[in-house]
Amino acid sequence: MRASNGDNIFYIINYIVLALIACSSLFPLLHLIALSISSSSAIETGKVNLWPIGFTWETFNVLIKGTPLIRSFSNSTVITFVGVTLCMLTTILAAYPLSRPNFYARRFFTLSMIFTMIFTGGIIPTFLVIQSLGLVNSYWALWLPGLVSTYNMLLLRTYFENIPSEIDDAARMDGCSEVRLLLQVVLPISMPVLATLTLFYGVAYWNIFFSMLIYINDTDKHNLTVLVQQMIQSQSVLQQTMMVQPDDQVHVVEEGIKAAGVIVMITPMLVVYPFLQKYFVKGVMLGSVKG
Repeated sequence: MRASNGDNIFYIINYIVLALIACSSLFPLLHLIALSISSSSAIETGKVNLWPIGFTWETFNVLIKGTPLIRSFSNSTVITFVGVTLCMLTTILAAYPLSRPNFYARRFFTLSMIFTMIFTGGIIPTFLVIQSLGLVNSYWALWLPGLVSTYNMLLLRTYFENIPSEIDDAARMDGCSEVRLLLQVVLPISMPVLATLTLFYGVAYWNIFFSMLIYINDTDKHNLTVLVQQMIQSQSVLQQTMMVQPDDQVHVVEEGIKAAGVIVMITPMLVVYPFLQKYFVKGVMLGSVKG
């Protein structure tokens, strides 16, 4: 059917509004990028807006040499990779049996997990438990308390429940066990929700901050988020960073250092997202059942 004139006007207005919203979201990011690669004189005079002036990489050079950026980046990578792997494993193992209608007491276990979303012990009891287990100053203090997100588990369970029963019946007729059914049938056709949950867990662990300050006392184990926060709020850290000048003729300013730190922190998530976006756009379940 051809769209009417009213529909075309409606679509044009929608596109304009969405374009304005997208631009408003991109402006802060573009401004940070421009600050991080602009000359110090241009930043001090306030000439930098959305386009870099006096292009230079010296701010990043000072950031790498004057701060434990590489170590913090590697710590964030380890925390995120291990945390996402453990969370996805436990979430799948919890959601799959709870999605099976013949699983005994699945209502009891589901309500028990939902109960934890409403009532929690709080920060102090959680810290005392972590301390009694001897996990303080260990990354396990970050991984174990949030090993399973009830909300994410319910999302995955609902997706598993909506898989047509004909697929399960066909797999069982071919002799599939429960483990093989999960690994070779259910998970491959659940890639959209798995990619979504992976991104949720990845962003959460990459940006973890409060738990890091509570449980990790060794500064050598701090992640990139804590480093950037210290650079933004602590003048002593900034002054120590700016003392490392690659050239006597080069001068960097605080705004450039802060912007460069933020760019380094958000870049990995910006790089990963396009690879997962295709699973958000089109589900692989489309057309899987014919007949």
